[in-house]
Amino acid sequence: MIGLALAVFALANSSSAALAAAAGDPERGEYVARLGGCLGCHTEDKQGAIPFAGGRALKTTFGTFFGPNITPHPQAGIGRWTEADFMRAMRHGTRPDGANFLPVFPYPSFTKITDNDLRDLWAYLRRLPQSSQANRGHEPWLIFGWRPLVTVWKWFFFTPGPLLNVQGVSEPVNRGAYLVQALGHCGECHTPRNFLGGPIRSRLLAGGKGPQDKRTPNLTPTRLKHWSDEELKRFLLTGVTPDDEEANELMDEVIRNTTSQLTPADLAAMIAYLRSLPSLADAPR
Repeated sequence: MIGLALAVFALANSSSAALAAAAGDPERGEYVARLGGCLGCHTEDKQGAIPFAGGRALKTTFGTFFGPNITPHPQAGIGRWTEADFMRAMRHGTRPDGANFLPVFPYPSFTKITDNDLRDLWAYLRRLPQSSQANRGHEPWLIFGWRPLVTVWKWFFFTPGPLLNVQGVSEPVNRGAYLVQALGHCGECHTPRNFLGGPIRSRLLAGGKGPQDKRTPNLTPTRLKHWSDEELKRFLLTGVTPDDEEANELMDEVIRNTTSQLTPADLAAMIAYLRSLPSLADAPR
């Protein structure tokens, strides 16, 4: 009987642990949210703005788009979403009602995030204070807000699925690739796009025209080879270049909300990955 009781106790404990793991870790999810830069896109750019309540304007070549409220408010936010709805949005760029999200939401990068990180992020978002702030409607140009057309766009420019480790490279480089390509979605701004808004994959991270019509720099060794690891680390932590110049407004926000929040190991991994990229020429101005 004692043996049976111990077995039942052990089974109960393992089941509880499995349920806890499946539910996600909100504390770790907060770190995932920082890596993903969620605060910047989903918080209005003004004094006293409610974090994650939406309203941030993103001006692009295809119109002006506004980050939505992602607090757990049942009407204004995502309080009625299930975890499956969240996973589908991040993995496939699809809303709970089945319509496409516009690709200004960087799901082509977020689809590469691991299940564990998505569960942790979902657990964190569920704990945010609710906000009733209403979402603002997007202001796309011409046909760029027509969601059925996004299905065609996805055929050409969207491949769902997690990022796979590359065999033969170090663990830090693989981790750095994950931070840059998936969570950090750096390519969304630092990879040039064609006239349909599709990323030019042969120019991955080579810079070009980014949000707010700002030029984004080349992140391949073509530019970064002139910076030492310590200089690059300093920039990602403080926004100060080796020439003692400061990052522009958009990058300063990324540094403040994301790269300066990285653990030392993750910061080193990101630098190691950027060093491993093939050198690509700067885009013509």
